[in-house]
Amino acid sequence: MSMQVGSGQAGGGRRGRRRKRTVLMTEINVTPFVDVMLVLLIIFMVAAPLLTVGVPIDLPETQAKALEGDTEPITISVSSAGEIFIQDTAIAIDEVVPKLEAIAANGYEERIYVRGDQDADYGTMMKLMGRINAAGFKRLGLVTLEERDS
Repeated sequence: MSMQVGSGQAGGGRRGRRRKRTVLMTEINVTPFVDVMLVLLIIFMVAAPLLTVGVPIDLPETQAKALEGDTEPITISVSSAGEIFIQDTAIAIDEVVPKLEAIAANGYEERIYVRGDQDADYGTMMKLMGRINAAGFKRLGLVTLEERDS
């Protein structure tokens, strides 16, 4: 009655006939994604300067941080000669408030940015902003360039 325990070959020596399992390697190939992102980056870098308002203004520089917003604001520009523009359209100072009321999608909560040339008359700027504020528009901001270190 001799019985061998733990002979090491359980199952009758099937070790050589075992099927090899194929393991699927599932990896995400990010190369096309990176290529598309780089192309979009280049497109936006080229297109961004073209999206600014077309009135040439020499803006003053400041250390203030940029404001974040979810909608496109109405931009009013004052040139060094004292001309006033809403977006790209020249307009008289007496017509600014009626035009703003007509094009403001959010009513008196519309964001209005005033871009003034650094050589523009301070009185013209304050007169314009005073009229806009007196009409009921409260979200009024000044546009400047970020100050550069010399």
